[in-house]
Amino acid sequence: MQKIGVFVCWCGSNIAGTVDVAQVVEAVRQIPDVAYAIDYKYMCSEQGQKLIRKAVADYKLDRLVVCSCSPRMHEATFRKCAEGVGINPYMVEIANIREQCSWVLKDKAEATAKAIKLAKAAIAKVRFNGALKPGESQVVKRALVIGGGIAGIQTALDIAEAGYKVDIVEKEPTIGGRMAQLDKTFPTLDCSACILTPKMVDAANHENITLYTYSEVESVSGFVGNFDVTIRKKARSVKADMCSGCGICTEKCPS
Repeated sequence: MQKIGVFVCWCGSNIAGTVDVAQVVEAVRQIPDVAYAIDYKYMCSEQGQKLIRKAVADYKLDRLVVCSCSPRMHEATFRKCAEGVGINPYMVEIANIREQCSWVLKDKAEATAKAIKLAKAAIAKVRFNGALKPGESQVVKRALVIGGGIAGIQTALDIAEAGYKVDIVEKEPTIGGRMAQLDKTFPTLDCSACILTPKMVDAANHENITLYTYSEVESVSGFVGNFDVTIRKKARSVKADMCSGCGICTEKCPS
């Protein structure tokens, strides 16, 4: 049987001014597996963390839910607190009842009802949390840009200038996209080719950029920092390295 501890923070008047924290505590106490629930003015303070550590020791808690501010603010604080008393830090869930509740609602009854729902959701989630251990994975410092329009070209140039390898995949036979088909650009009515052409040349000649024109991405696998991408290059029927762009081949092409 799980033993979940729920700790509801007042955050001074930030939460308690709009949310009835005592009612939240009373509501979560009725939930199965909640072995302990309490509210405190500043749960992130040293005294508040002592309260958590004491509750873990007294009630043999194995999972924690803290109803407080955004996890961006103090999730690391409460995880460190849990780790200090032998609970895996990933057995801690934060219910954000400040930014998502008290700060956006004025009616106390409505704010309290939403806070209870957020607390219940966090309790439901923490039941399925597993003990995790932080690890490291190798990051391949290379980027893939899909689409060789002006946005893709500029993105690739920015990354390449930062010193990273970039691959551009463009489904058309040439990069440039829609901008290459335009005469003027809004709102200055500058010549689109005057802006685009130098960037196309820079992308084609940059030592950190590889162009895959007339190609499409077939599959993407892996994870953030280490993706594997399969690129299908379409048959051109011409030797790209020998092509001068004269256009004679298009006159002979049956299609």
